[in-house]
Amino acid sequence: MGIYLNPGNEPFTAAVNSELYVDKTELITYTNSRIGKDRPLICSSRTRRFGKTMAVTMLTAYYSKGCRSEKLFAGFKIRQNVSFHKHLNNHNVILMDIQWMYGDARKKYKEILL
Repeated sequence: MGIYLNPGNEPFTAAVNSELYVDKTELITYTNSRIGKDRPLICSSRTRRFGKTMAVTMLTAYYSKGCRSEKLFAGFKIRQNVSFHKHLNNHNVILMDIQWMYGDARKKYKEILL
């Protein structure tokens, strides 16, 4: 079991410090534009091995109240957006990795959510 409510920014920090990271923080700009709208849901479907987990760890690091990420995003495009400080580490985040939900894990997730 891990931290599901307001997880930290460690996975995104590791991704940023790798040699392969490409700045995709403009996804945060789009996500911020959907907050408070009548249809705020976003579906981010991509092919296998195309950065879905990285995108989720980035969004978690940005929104989660469970960490402080201002320095982590210092050199990225999102920093220039007017909504950057408004939403930074200012929301409750629930993170569930569906690929690990099999066997007894499903029962444990249900217990957490109920």
